[in-house]
Amino acid sequence: MGELFQARLRRFEELEQLLSDPKVLTDSRQVKVYAKEMAALKPLADRNRECRRLKDQIRTTQELLDSKETQPDMRTLALCEMEELKARLEALEREMEGMLLEEDPEEARNVIVEIRAGTGGSEASLFAADLYRMYSRFAARRSWRVEPLGSSPSEVGGVKEVIFAVEGEDVFRWLRFERGVHRVQRVPVTEASGRIHTSTVTVAVLPQAEEVEVQLDPKDLRIDVFRSSGPGGQSVNTADSAVRITHLPTGVVVSCQDERSQLKNKAKGMKVLRARLLELKSQEQAAQRTQERRSQIGTGDRSEKIRTYNFPDRRVTDHRINFTSHRLEDLLNGEMEDLLNPLLEADRQAKLGERR
Repeated sequence: MGELFQARLRRFEELEQLLSDPKVLTDSRQVKVYAKEMAALKPLADRNRECRRLKDQIRTTQELLDSKETQPDMRTLALCEMEELKARLEALEREMEGMLLEEDPEEARNVIVEIRAGTGGSEASLFAADLYRMYSRFAARRSWRVEPLGSSPSEVGGVKEVIFAVEGEDVFRWLRFERGVHRVQRVPVTEASGRIHTSTVTVAVLPQAEEVEVQLDPKDLRIDVFRSSGPGGQSVNTADSAVRITHLPTGVVVSCQDERSQLKNKAKGMKVLRARLLELKSQEQAAQRTQERRSQIGTGDRSEKIRTYNFPDRRVTDHRINFTSHRLEDLLNGEMEDLLNPLLEADRQAKLGERR
């Protein structure tokens, strides 16, 4: 049925092996996670086994029909049985296709969003703040909770970087295609001559990881503490409450200084670190996707230019699906559904293509 189908069957077989591993069985939390994932894949695996059984029966019946020794009455029965078997197989394959279109459990995850100003200096930082407001307003429209995890304000009122968690129903499903480079074309507030400037902002959307999914060994972590600082570099806290966590095996570094409590900053930093490590694992899996899907909805790489916001024309264009809307102001106010729904539909079509 395609790569997506084979990938889910491979994962089911992998889970079967993991849940028979004595080392895994000693960890009740890990067993619970694996068992839940396996239960979601079991209906598809069961139908695949039934599909193989039907194909074996069809092959045996065809051999009977091809044999010159088959009696006329037996041939008649075999023809009837063949018609019935093929009808059952066709219905079963349609059912399996429908199951593959069902929402991926990954889509229900909460996420961590990282927005960073790119090229364009102060104008890029201002647009980074605009995107943060856009996502926050969209979250409010969907009754999601936004938790700030870290930020670095710029001198002009924007943000050089902002990291925040979004929690609620189907968060990753709606926000996963936001990762990439967002380009803005507008006249900066500091531009006296009225020239249009082009700036960029990078957005990363990381699914949140459970502790059992990404287990962190204390000996693999280097934790440094320092004093929080403001946009001009001045200290804003008299205590060493800011935390920097380095994951030594991968070199991933996370800093958090939003809270006055060192423990709270460490907890937030660990949440971001787990999400980034899960993202590294996901990137390896994404590399196995079919080229057809990658070309339709993009690679998901944060270096890919995905969208342009043109303020003079009040236009926003998503380059991955060649979709243009002239409701730029509504989009920035959080009304993102008109833009995200076509992306979801493109993804659905891509999944159908993977199975063909």
